[in-house]
Amino acid sequence: MPTPGPRSEPRAAPPAPAALRGTVLGFDFGEKRIGVAVGETATGIASPVGAIEAAGNEARFEAIGKLVLEWKPVGFVVGRPRHEDGSEHAVAKLAEKFARRLAARYALPVRFVDGTLSSAEAESRLRGTRTRATRPGDVDAMAAAVILQSYLDQPEAHGPLAP
Repeated sequence: MPTPGPRSEPRAAPPAPAALRGTVLGFDFGEKRIGVAVGETATGIASPVGAIEAAGNEARFEAIGKLVLEWKPVGFVVGRPRHEDGSEHAVAKLAEKFARRLAARYALPVRFVDGTLSSAEAESRLRGTRTRATRPGDVDAMAAAVILQSYLDQPEAHGPLAP
């Protein structure tokens, strides 16, 4: 009769990432514009800030640097878009690259939130308040607020940036 090998103990799930505490900047990454929102974990409220419309990465990160100096965030939240069927959206890889650059440049944690339909939700909210999107970036900023609000509502449900 064969001798049983060493018993393997069931592995515990890795601990959930610690929730961010303090001011957080949220981003809705797009190829033309990056929507920006700010939120506070103590109040659980996200608000649109605006959109970064700079074309090059250096100009975009210069604008983000000004926001970091102004708001002094403890971390970032980035929307990761998917198609309605759950398949990866073409912009998802670009959003992940953007998130890695944020983490490297500012040495702050980044959390991902499902950004699926955030722009549609933003347009609906703007219509619901009878506010017209007067500038192209209005929807992007509101989409960033939708993404950040999703994080603030359930911080433990959103994963960190993978190495």
